[in-house]
Amino acid sequence: MLQNYLPILLFLMVGLGTGVMSLLTGFVLGTRRPNSEKTAPYECGFEAFEDARLKFDVRYYLVAILFIVFDLEIAFLFPWGVALKQVGVFGFAAMLIFLGILVIGFIYEWKKGSLEWE
Repeated sequence: MLQNYLPILLFLMVGLGTGVMSLLTGFVLGTRRPNSEKTAPYECGFEAFEDARLKFDVRYYLVAILFIVFDLEIAFLFPWGVALKQVGVFGFAAMLIFLGILVIGFIYEWKKGSLEWE
């Protein structure tokens, strides 16, 4: 019974050994020459000018929702198109409902002005 788990244990040991060895190699052979520019805090290449705990603008969340709308649409549309003959009328109706919900989300984004860039 325990012989069945030997390949899994061996795989885990080799994986952990590889990770530990690569970290140790980088730590031992790596150069350490810190200077003020390397250790300075940065935000996108320049000094931070505001508190990091400020609220995000609502437009950030609207763009995130827009990404999810288009990403989900493409992720489900390709497999559905390939298997259209197998899913039949029920699959076609289900995809129309799905696309209708995504269009509602897209219209919401459009009305909120998420597509308008300043």
